[in-house]
Amino acid sequence: MRSLKHRYAVTLPGPVGGHGPPDVVVVHATDAVGPGGQKVWENADGDLQVEINGEVATVLAAPAGGSLHPCLHAVRLP
Repeated sequence: MRSLKHRYAVTLPGPVGGHGPPDVVVVHATDAVGPGGQKVWENADGDLQVEINGEVATVLAAPAGGSLHPCLHAVRLP
């Protein structure tokens, strides 16, 4: 079950060598706990799952075909 009260914006880098802008994805808290002991956060599709510690989102699961950096920038949203 997702918590709509807490959410983060996670910045996904653009394609390597593509000079494209980054994408920003909103993730919501789940009831799961990740391997680092922090709450697991996921996007609406459920294909991006991260564990957030401070402003660092560690990728646990990424969309198919995506090669994401293992650590991403996360900003808590109001």
